[in-house]
Amino acid sequence: MEINSSNIEEIVRQVLDGMKGTAAPAASGGSRNVPSTAHVAMLTALEKFEIKEYPMPTVGDDDILVKVEGCGVCGTDAHEFKRDPFGLIPVALGHEGTGEIVKMGKNVKKDSAGKPLAIGDKVVTCMIFKDNPDITMFDLNKQNVGGADVYGLLPDDDVHLNGWFSDYILVRGGSTVFNVSDLDLDSRILIEPCAVLIHAVERAKTTGILRFNSRVVVQGCGPIGLICIAILRTMGIENIVAVDGEAKRLEFARQMGATQVVNFKDHKGIEALTGAVENAFGGYLADFAFQCTGSPVAHSNIYKFIRNGGGLCELGFFINGGDATINPHFDICSKEITTVGSWVYTLRDYATTFDFLKRAKGIGLPLEKLITHKFPLEQINEALQVNLKMEGLKIAIVNK
Repeated sequence: MEINSSNIEEIVRQVLDGMKGTAAPAASGGSRNVPSTAHVAMLTALEKFEIKEYPMPTVGDDDILVKVEGCGVCGTDAHEFKRDPFGLIPVALGHEGTGEIVKMGKNVKKDSAGKPLAIGDKVVTCMIFKDNPDITMFDLNKQNVGGADVYGLLPDDDVHLNGWFSDYILVRGGSTVFNVSDLDLDSRILIEPCAVLIHAVERAKTTGILRFNSRVVVQGCGPIGLICIAILRTMGIENIVAVDGEAKRLEFARQMGATQVVNFKDHKGIEALTGAVENAFGGYLADFAFQCTGSPVAHSNIYKFIRNGGGLCELGFFINGGDATINPHFDICSKEITTVGSWVYTLRDYATTFDFLKRAKGIGLPLEKLITHKFPLEQINEALQVNLKMEGLKIAIVNK
């Protein structure tokens, strides 16, 4: 073989990578060896995933083929598994996923933030915004993004690799994608739920009430509430009271940064519970509250925890959880409560989330402990049942 400069460069790169024990990444527009078929956990009936094998799809000039490394189980996945409220069955679920680029089209050069992309990079996806002129990378407040598509909640088609509960996923041209190679796997699995809370906190800040020295109550200490506490703590907010009914979750809330906790099971009636929250703040009501449960009763109660002129961010209702009863005079008008709702996230929130995860690790918050259970793809039905039984916090599907 004739040896030229490009051959020498390739040989040196392979030798160096061999010394590191890693495979050499290919250049943009190339690929690594991939199998001829992919495996997808397809939800084919209520509470029934089947592992389906499909031919590996063609990767177009604007597409990216990703080898899935892991994906968190969201409450939305559990609702679809249990009741199919979106009418998607059969569907490939999983939207909290991450993996490694193994093949990419020749037109793919950069991610949605302008960062270079190459074979071997670790990535996550965000919303699929299609061709909506009211939604752009830098101004996402013109329209709520709830109508955008998400990998893992797409109707099945002839590609099939539409969700992260699989061993490969095809990211189509025009999708949002971020290079997150500088984050470990557990952090990458947590990006999507963390972005939900970054967005909520950004919404809360628009009220002008959430400040460095605010007294903040967080109601609900599932993964969403716990991440909320962690974000507030990384912002320097130190006076945080967590409210929940499970002692283990309240203990974890302390690890995330809560200074006081209140178990609502220890208090009968809303007056007693309000008194407990007030006592936890040293005789004061909260300046701001985050409602992180899907319970209408919890929503009705939380107004009582907030001082006159305080603020509330409601983010607990990702599906229709039913009506809540409040008294507009006592709960809103006479107290002049400023309320904001929060729904999913924006591209900018994703970029902020990457920095949050690094900051949280830097100050010693054990976010990785949120992932309490890891299952292989073949045990996805068991994983969803564990989620439904609330036997852990964040459940994840992790491929070997």
